[in-house]
Parts: sequence; structure tokens; C-alpha cells
Amino acid sequence: MNWMELVSTIASVATAVAVFFAWSQIRLTKRQAITQFEDGLGREYREIAQRIPVKALLGEEIEEELYENALDDFYHYIDLTNEEVFLRQNNRVTLKTWENWCDGIKSNLSRPAFKKAWAEIKSSATESFNELRRLEASGFKDDPYKWR
Repeated sequence: MNWMELVSTIASVATAVAVFFAWSQIRLTKRQAITQFEDGLGREYREIAQRIPVKALLGEEIEEELYENALDDFYHYIDLTNEEVFLRQNNRVTLKTWENWCDGIKSNLSRPAFKKAWAEIKSSATESFNELRRLEASGFKDDPYKWR
């Protein structure tokens, strides 16, 4: 092997290593961006949940006045869950995160106050929340990403 062939081989290996390093950095950056995005939605959920009566979060019946006062917050929760379904449908969140969210959505919507609010919101906003309606119709079993 002469000098030029050696330099060419070393350059080829160095290029391959650099490409692999760049690819892994891009992948890591993408993963971090997705995690930050998902964490932001988690924070939004917690902010909404702080305004919902604790009894409702615990699955207890709540007084009508308390329910009426919290209806706006239930609406914001429903809107957020619909957005989460939409984001999974468009592959903007990971499957693992989606599975956690879906379990939480199913659990919350089975609680009496949430169930009542969702029924009221569904009947009033007939043209909205189509993604959440579809998820509910599937028994919370579908992966919305597969709807595409």
C-alpha cells in the first residue's frame, strides 16, 4: 500500500466516523426535543389538574355547584386530551408516552365528574373533539398513529 492509498483509507474511515457521530448527535437532539415537548404537555396537564376539585380526581362524586364551577377546567382537560390524541396520530409523541397518556385519559374519563363533563361537552360541541371521540369508541385500545 502506498502513501496515497493509506491517506485515502484514513480519510474514508474518518469520514465514516464523522457521519456516524453526526447521525447519533442528530438522533440524540431529536430525542431530547421530543422529551421536552412531552414534558411540556405533562406540565400543562398538571396545571389543569390543580384547578380540578380533588374529589373529582379521586373519583368521588362532587356537589353540583363545585362541578359547575370547575366545568371550564374540565373543558380544558378534554381539549388537552384531544390534542394529545391528535399529536399521537401525527407521531409527535412516542408510543411509550402515548400508552401512559392513554391509560390516564381512560382512567380520568371513567371518574364520575369527568364522565359527566365529557358527556356534557360531547353533546354541546358536536363538531369538536373528534380524535378523543374516536379513541373512546375504540375502548381506548387504538394507537391513533395507526389511523393515518
